[in-house]
Amino acid sequence: MTTLTTASDAGATADATTSTGGNSDATLRLRDLHTTFSSRGLTVHAVRGVDLDLHPGEITVLLGESGSGKSVTAKSIMRLYGANATFAGTVELDGRGDLLAVGPKEMLSVRGPEIALIPQDPSSALDPLRRIGAQIVEVLRQHKAVPAKAAAKARALDLLGQVGIPDPARVYRSFPHELSGGMRQRAVIAIAVSCDPRVLIADEPTTALDVTVQAQILALFRSLIGRMGSAVLLVTHDVGVAEEVGDRIGVMYAGRIVEYGPAADVLGAPQHPYTRALLDSIPTPGVERGRLRSITGQPPVSGELPPGCAFAPRCPEAHKRCRVTDPVLVDLPGRRLAACHLLTTNPDNPDGPAHPGGPVDAAAGPATDAPDPTGNEESAA
Repeated sequence: MTTLTTASDAGATADATTSTGGNSDATLRLRDLHTTFSSRGLTVHAVRGVDLDLHPGEITVLLGESGSGKSVTAKSIMRLYGANATFAGTVELDGRGDLLAVGPKEMLSVRGPEIALIPQDPSSALDPLRRIGAQIVEVLRQHKAVPAKAAAKARALDLLGQVGIPDPARVYRSFPHELSGGMRQRAVIAIAVSCDPRVLIADEPTTALDVTVQAQILALFRSLIGRMGSAVLLVTHDVGVAEEVGDRIGVMYAGRIVEYGPAADVLGAPQHPYTRALLDSIPTPGVERGRLRSITGQPPVSGELPPGCAFAPRCPEAHKRCRVTDPVLVDLPGRRLAACHLLTTNPDNPDGPAHPGGPVDAAAGPATDAPDPTGNEESAA
């Protein structure tokens, strides 16, 4: 089970209440969340035991490659998958109880007023045959946030202004195809925040935007959250986006969170080899041009996880133990966690017993006699 509840949190001071799991002010709590898809005899375990707390006014980022389980984790919170999806664990919304246990009708009252989604592609999220204003008004009236039609229109125009649209009246009357990509994204943000949700889930909200518009949307996003005080879960594969807006980062790989902590610490001093590999893959200004660094191999195929650590086949620091035993998250200083055997084993004997002194410095890397992660012992020697 991936857990983000640390022993150090129990004794945290009052000014550190918005930290990892276990704090009473969390708006949303995931505990041992599993999501499995079954189709034609194939079973895919897309999310494997994730625990996570989301706190008011804080942006928690799920970071990782495509296929790591980020979006599935986010959408599982809202139960947006069909009959072939099976959920296990708990998703506790403050004041609502376990969302995985409530009926479909109650979930309809949760989606929108309590938890809202900013989708990855606004073009597919918006109805191409309806004007933007009508789509905002529908959400407001459906959830009885503003029951009167005239008041709903006024509220929709106000929302369009709040998300930075210079001419709200024109956009209110426009169809989606008449707007630029950035304007469409602002429109879906207006829809998402229209009912003042307590939890906001943003699934790759800047993927289809150019760099300039992306920066504007991120600034808008941070400004809105500051005013609303919502708890936010943002999904991205872009390290720059995570660095720009994240308060905390959970790095995901193969359906698990493998590292978690304050954004500056995770990106500034990563403790898991996968996190380090992600950061090493970013081109660095001023460095001589050449072949770009990349993570060797491919993420595991859905439903075909390797034994032991899922990252071991691609990890340059892997040892024999990594291919046999799946590491658990260990509590690190600064309310950080990471799941790597290098943190709990003696670097001079990586396949021996756990290090008697507890977690060790992963930055030291593997022992010099570490076996080749491809399994070719001869070449490693």
